[in-house]
Order: sequence, then structure tokens, then C-alpha cells
Amino acid sequence: MKLEQYEHPKPPDADERRKVRPVICYPVDSLVQPDLPSYRAARTGWEKLSETIVPPREASCFDVPAGCFFRIASIEGPQVGDLNLWALHDLHERFYSGKTRALHGTHLSTGDRLWSSLPYLRPMATITEDTLDWYGFDEWGGSVHDVIGTRCDPYTHRLLAGDDYHHCCHSNLTRALADRLDKPRESVEAAVHDVLNVFMCTGFTRDTGQYFMKASPVRPGDFLEFFAEIDLLGALSACPGGDCSSEHSSDAASCHPLLVEVYKPAEPPRGWTSPPRSGYDRSHGP
Repeated sequence: MKLEQYEHPKPPDADERRKVRPVICYPVDSLVQPDLPSYRAARTGWEKLSETIVPPREASCFDVPAGCFFRIASIEGPQVGDLNLWALHDLHERFYSGKTRALHGTHLSTGDRLWSSLPYLRPMATITEDTLDWYGFDEWGGSVHDVIGTRCDPYTHRLLAGDDYHHCCHSNLTRALADRLDKPRESVEAAVHDVLNVFMCTGFTRDTGQYFMKASPVRPGDFLEFFAEIDLLGALSACPGGDCSSEHSSDAASCHPLLVEVYKPAEPPRGWTSPPRSGYDRSHGP
């Protein structure tokens, strides 16, 4: 709980210290920007490779070859999803939500990229279309598709509620990955990582700085589309919070399935090549 009042008095120059202008930690001017027109042109004549229905309060895995697209879509009612991504042939390379947040901000949309973990650090996927881009930031500072939350999990649930709940997104993703790899759950759990909260509307309260959620604006027909920069293994959980308007980690919310569609273009985007892993030599100095 936050202290109701500060324990220490303001110094005489407190106002001046607060007025210091912020500096962007990671300017991205030097990054090569995605060629969105070329990506979108590649959709002409594409072929659907697969579709996966993610049941409510469950998770499912899917594969996406490099150079293909995948869409996460709302199909029956407002529902948020928790997305994990791995390099298909090396689970050590996984989506790095923290670095993605540092490079692109707290919430993602068209043109932003999902970056992989160290020591790999390369784009795993590029967002090529977002039907909720109109939402922007609301009066509370909320927006959609965040990389500030983690994923609901049974450990935090037990800490706060004192009982066990097995359909938190962390557990859903663990079961789905274990089934996909045909391995015991305890052997794959550590590979489950912080997520992209697809369709979730979130922010931080301005008085206490706490993470908040509110009803997602997603409706059937909305989708978030990605281009796979490398061969991907994905897992998506249909969160037990439904549209996250009230609570999660319970069976109280109304939940709906999500749809994942994978498409192969007739030709790759003009000039596209799959990005290499980071070229840093990993010597870490003398």
C-alpha cells in the first residue's frame, strides 16, 4: 500500500528538480523502419496456411514460417489474449517485452516490432495492421496492446487470494507449450515469459502509479496482424478475465474464443530478408 503522505520534507529546490526535462532512453532514429507498403502489398494473393481457435480460459500454440503473416482476431465477443513468441528452433530466443517497451513504448501498434531476448536481440515480428489504432490514449492514460503487464499467474493469485486457480494465462501457456513439445509441464514452464497483452486496455494510475485495466474496446471483426521476421512458435492464451473490465484469475468473467490465422504470401515483401541475430561479439570487455 502506498504511503498516504511523504515521510520526508521537500528540499528548497524540489520544484526545480521536478522541472528537469526528460530524455528518451533509447532513441530509435537509427533503426531501419519497416517498409509497411511492401509488407501490405505482399498480402495480395496470399494463401491461408492454418487457423487455430483458442478456447476461452485456455491457450493454443501455432507455427508461423518466416515471411508469413498471422492475425489474432476477435470472433464472438470482447476478449483479450496473452501472446508468447519463441524462435521456432530455439526456445532460448523469446519475445523480450521489456526491451520492446523501451524501444517502442508502453503500448504497441502498426509499425512497431516485437524484439527477441538477449543475446539475440532482433525483430521477431512486425505489426502490419491494427484495427484498434483509433483508440490512442484515453483520459486515464489507457491504451491497447500493452507490454507493461506480465501475465496473470497462479503464484500471484495464491499470494493475493490464498487459493489455487489453474486457468491463469501463465498456466494456460505452460500447458499449451508442454503439449506442443510433448514434454512435462515443469520442464517447459521457465520458457513461458512476459507477454504482449493483445486487445487489453491498460495504463498506470497517476496518483499511485499502479497498473490498471479497463474494458477492452475490441469487438468481433477486430484483429491485430503481424509479419513473421523469423520462424516462430507462438502461444496465445484467451485470458480468464474476458475483456478485463472487472477481474481476472477467476471464472467470473464472460470469456470468448480467439482466432489465429496464418497466411503465406505468393511473394515475400520487396527487398525483405530475415534479420540476423545481434552482431555483438559477446566479449563483454577486457
